[in-house]
Amino acid sequence: MRRRPAKRRSRKASSSEQLVWVGGGLLVAWVLLTGVVRFMATHPWVPVVLVLLVGGAVAAWMALRRRAAQWERVRSQGLRYALAQLDALHHRQFEYAVRDLMRRDGCADALQVGGAGDNGADVKATDPYGRRWVLQCKHRKAGLAGSAVGTPDLQVLNGTGRPVHKGDVVVLVTNGRFSKPAVDFARSQRLHLVDRSVLAQWAGGSRPLWELLGAIPPPRRPTPLS
Repeated sequence: MRRRPAKRRSRKASSSEQLVWVGGGLLVAWVLLTGVVRFMATHPWVPVVLVLLVGGAVAAWMALRRRAAQWERVRSQGLRYALAQLDALHHRQFEYAVRDLMRRDGCADALQVGGAGDNGADVKATDPYGRRWVLQCKHRKAGLAGSAVGTPDLQVLNGTGRPVHKGDVVVLVTNGRFSKPAVDFARSQRLHLVDRSVLAQWAGGSRPLWELLGAIPPPRRPTPLS
């Protein structure tokens, strides 16, 4: 029966310690605050310097971002790939290279979308004429000596390029070659093929892909230069 008062005393002691800690913290905070206020009162130039420093840092950061954006535009406009560079890429890197080439040609919204569940599309883009491009990429480590891209890949692309992805121009890009049945199938289904020779012209030059391919659909909107 005598143990209960002891517990109450311990609880009271714990509460008192907490109040002491809280009070001590508030006192320290008050001392620091008053010290800062007094320092600022005796050194009024300090806030001005701090504002200038922060403003300068923000301005420098914004200038760096602008320069980086300008450099990216210059880099993308002058982007070139040699076939040997493309051959050495991983298949996912090859998709990003195709995306960058589309951006170079003026497709600002070009995106790499390849991966699990991509439904046959690796890159999507809208050209300056409003046409929607859907591109599937097939990379061959051995380049021209690798296995030919056949009709099964084209059948997948044909089944999703327009119905699912709403593409106006549906393209299969490879650094290798296509089989004869694949070429015939693409012609019959209005699919566009970019083989090694066309890829060399596109990646190594400055002409956009729509100038290298035939039977491209008409523009959806006027060219920005018209």
